[in-house]
Amino acid sequence: MRETANQFVSQGWDVTVVTIADASWERDFGLDHTLSERVDPRVRIVKLPLVREDLETDIRTFSEERALRPAQWAAAYRKKGMDDFPEPIYGGWKADLERAVERVHREKPADLVLATCVPYVNMAAALHLWETHRVPYAIDFRDGWSVDVLGDGEAFTPDSPSGVWERRVLSQALSLWLVNDPIADWYRQRHPDLAARFHVVRNGYDEDSVPARTRTPDPEAGLVFGHLGVVTSPPRILKAVLDGWRTARERDPLVARSRLEIRGQIGSGAAREANAHMEMIRQAQARGEAVSFGGAAPKAEVPDIFASWDVLLLMIMGGKYMTSGKVYEYAATGLPVMSAHEVEHDAGTVMTGHPLWTGAFGFDEEALATAYSAAAKLAVEATDEDRAAARAHAARYARAAQLGPAVRRLIDRATG
Repeated sequence: MRETANQFVSQGWDVTVVTIADASWERDFGLDHTLSERVDPRVRIVKLPLVREDLETDIRTFSEERALRPAQWAAAYRKKGMDDFPEPIYGGWKADLERAVERVHREKPADLVLATCVPYVNMAAALHLWETHRVPYAIDFRDGWSVDVLGDGEAFTPDSPSGVWERRVLSQALSLWLVNDPIADWYRQRHPDLAARFHVVRNGYDEDSVPARTRTPDPEAGLVFGHLGVVTSPPRILKAVLDGWRTARERDPLVARSRLEIRGQIGSGAAREANAHMEMIRQAQARGEAVSFGGAAPKAEVPDIFASWDVLLLMIMGGKYMTSGKVYEYAATGLPVMSAHEVEHDAGTVMTGHPLWTGAFGFDEEALATAYSAAAKLAVEATDEDRAAARAHAARYARAAQLGPAVRRLIDRATG
């Protein structure tokens, strides 16, 4: 989203971003101001006082109903959010978002609206300006709505409330951006009359997130395996990764001398770092398995973190419809990448041909143990030429290379 706004500014556009207040972001996932520091200063930012009440942790603010019957209160809250738009929790933001874009448009008439999902209720605000003022819009859809990217199937039927809303929004959009080819193909088949409007715009990576140099592995001292990213996958995935690590340490002397570092955010809201994932990490630490958790990582520190590791562990959920954002950075570092994800996964599309990739073998403990050893061998044996080839493989996924052409195409479409 930051790169998209910056790209529009660089191409001469006056950009206003409508988002939620910092306190609301902090309550949900936290904030990294090293990211916002690189937003072009010409971008105007409008912050709305919208909050998720279900993430409130101060019990002094709770109603009697919520305090005495929290499960029933949460169910009613989610149901109420569906009254105006078929999206639990966020659907209730529809009217506020529509009023906000109306205010922005009155102050300075808009020539184009780009709504980024999620939440999907953002699309309703874009549609509102089209229906009331004929302001053209596009949808930065990312993972899409009607495709279940985790279950590899349909999330809802075309005739459901969500399906009707999706069709209504998509049918008037100038362009629809999706994060990978499998999702784009899904939508082209679901809406064949709109097929020409669906475009793949991958997440890509920020070039300033890649270290200029990687360290030289020291097999005698042991290697450092690292995972960087938001850990939101089902606990069973982390369990498989840790079980495979333990087995590899029992069999491979090099892995036994090595350690596994996990960085990033684990959980959201009140469950941040207070969940099953953290308990498994603590148990591994207590067993002396050389596993550590270093907390969330500011974007500005990412290059140094990568430079301190020898192997990258790509632990992600989903299947053929999922790519992940981190795979692009991983591929561009020049470090070996060990995959811990399903064999049929779009991250494999990005990594295929990468000279320092182990391949994907699912979540079988034995397969993961073998992958740890293979990745360690790659780290020790990789040449400067191998690392350069790995970076070259990933260069096409640089974020500016992905978003620059997409923004230019959208501008051409919007301006005729």
